[in-house]
Amino acid sequence: MTKKQRIGIIQSRGLGDIVIALPIARHYYNEGYEVYWPIVEHFLPNFQTHVPWVHWVPIPYDAPGRYFYDVPVARLKNLGVTELLPLYQHLTGHDFASEKYFQFTKFDQYKYIRAGVPFLNKWQLAVCIEWDIAEEDRVYNSLVKDDTPYVVLHLEGSDHRAAYDPAIIPEGWNTVEIKEGVTNSIFNWRRVIHGAEAIVMVDSVMANLVDQMGWGSDRYFIQRSHVGLTPVQGHHWTWL
Repeated sequence: MTKKQRIGIIQSRGLGDIVIALPIARHYYNEGYEVYWPIVEHFLPNFQTHVPWVHWVPIPYDAPGRYFYDVPVARLKNLGVTELLPLYQHLTGHDFASEKYFQFTKFDQYKYIRAGVPFLNKWQLAVCIEWDIAEEDRVYNSLVKDDTPYVVLHLEGSDHRAAYDPAIIPEGWNTVEIKEGVTNSIFNWRRVIHGAEAIVMVDSVMANLVDQMGWGSDRYFIQRSHVGLTPVQGHHWTWL
């Protein structure tokens, strides 16, 4: 049997960047590669069950920042992976710190240019994911108690908490906020999001997930980053 060629993705964090890049990994998987992807270890529960076709490699989260590049490269080489695909648009101290394409593109578009993958593949996230219906139901039933219409909120992004005007929510509607600790994977919020009448989200991994999957129709986006670091949206959002 011919041994498959291996490729290593270098994007150990953040969580939103990993979700953005999943269709890149899927492209290489579909081309016959074995995909190895080192990520910081506390992100693993999000992906191990839902994206089992990737060989996820846990990386310790260390203060000096070696988890970004040096440790992933070392781990991949130990695993016999020699073809590496760094997806950072900037990383101080490395050759790609001043990558020219990033000066002319959004950061997510840059990743696809760097990978040689069509940017429209970003919105083919659905083919990357295997779902856990039982856990989705558990999350939904723990938070949605009746038939009252509700808005789903996600206001936490990295070290940022967004504010919004609750007056945009119709009187009598409930709110369900996506928070850590309810479930071990971002993908298990699917049923809650599907059931919402509207979606209000800060620029975050959850907003990426909703946009890449095309979930919802009444979506509200709270921006928090410079234009170059705000992802391209493929679906309509009302910006707050």
